[in-house]
Parts: sequence; structure tokens; C-alpha cells
Amino acid sequence: MMLHPSYSDLMEVANKDVEEGENKLVNSRYSIVLATARRARQIISGSEPYVAADEKSKPLSVAVDELYHEKVKIVGGEEAEEEK
Repeated sequence: MMLHPSYSDLMEVANKDVEEGENKLVNSRYSIVLATARRARQIISGSEPYVAADEKSKPLSVAVDELYHEKVKIVGGEEAEEEK
């Protein structure tokens, strides 16, 4: 089974605004999984999706779509702590 977009594609999108010489926000598949799972839980809890989704769309698929289409961003460090 092929996942589209791929983990590599998602990592590229998540790191595209990182300037050369800076640490990447996402270094592993694990970071992608954590971020999309967190967003999927928000959608399950009633948060409105930022991309078009019908009632058949699974929350995780919607979360992956949002990340791929740059509707949500992965934040790290202090920014992530502020969101909790």
C-alpha cells in the first residue's frame, strides 16, 4: 500500500521554511506521525477541518491533507508548549 503524500513529501513541506543552517523542524517520520495524530484528535473533538472533507473522510486523512497543503504547521519547542 502506498501512502500519498509520502512521509518524505510531508517532511519536505514541514521543513520548507527552515533557512539553511537552521535545525529542521521535522527530522523523522515519528514527528509527522505525532503531529498528524494530534491534529486528528483535534478534529475528532470538534475542530473544523481546514481542507475540504466529507463525512466519509477519516480524521487522520484530513490531518495529513492539512499538513500537505500547508493549512497547519508543525511547531516545536516553546511554541508547542504555549498551545497546550
